[in-house]
Amino acid sequence: MHQAARWQKILAWSVAGLVSFVCLYPYYWMLVSSFRTSKAILASPLRPWPETLSLDVLREIAMVGGTPLWRYALNSLVITGASTVLGVVVTALGAYALVRRPHFWAFRLLRAGFMVTIMYPYMLLVIPVYIVMYKLGLLGSYSGIVLFLALGPIQFFLLEQFFRTIPKSVIEAAVIDGATEVQILFSVVMPMAMPVVATASIITFLLNWAQWLPVLVVSRSPDTYTLPVALMNLNGELGVNFQGIMALSVLITIPVTLFFLIAQRRVMSGMTAGAVKG
Repeated sequence: MHQAARWQKILAWSVAGLVSFVCLYPYYWMLVSSFRTSKAILASPLRPWPETLSLDVLREIAMVGGTPLWRYALNSLVITGASTVLGVVVTALGAYALVRRPHFWAFRLLRAGFMVTIMYPYMLLVIPVYIVMYKLGLLGSYSGIVLFLALGPIQFFLLEQFFRTIPKSVIEAAVIDGATEVQILFSVVMPMAMPVVATASIITFLLNWAQWLPVLVVSRSPDTYTLPVALMNLNGELGVNFQGIMALSVLITIPVTLFFLIAQRRVMSGMTAGAVKG
């Protein structure tokens, strides 16, 4: 019996190792290709190591489309950070209102609207969003991009499910003590929901960091472009800079990968807490 359990463990680790290799190999290939020229990549795409370790490509991508790379990076940090804060705050308010007044028709309509946004990808929202941003005078502004990215249906349902698990007696006690709804939310509910709020914030940041279509739709100039849009701009009319694309992809993915590895336990615990129904 002990021998059988040992072989089962070896088999499980072997399968896990194989799956990990399949998932991680594209990232390794991307890292290796960032040190290889486009000609070398096309001639031998599956080469497992680079011919040289030259970092000359970093000088090539230091300026993309006439805009310095640091400007794209700064835009990514500002837009992603602002949309994360705004999105989590707004979705938390909406989720709490829905839980407190579940039968109010407007809140039920809001919930249905979030469900619809999950089914429709950003590509189908290009024309409506462009028209709305034009009417509001937000085209080409950071505010328009942040407002578009702040929409978070997944975060909304995550927070909603957690708020439903909070005992009603806790809220009723706060009401008896004379607390208003705002006080109950920020003084009673939110401290209890901090693990889920942190999870929603991390998920929102990771999702918004990679968005390029909303930025491209709302922007009017490279001044508001982010790193994913800079990556697209490397596909020029004169050809595709494979080495530059790989190098910039590495620069874009390394920060969020490290961020997720550090915060993955928080994400998993928060997802579990948000999935439990009372």
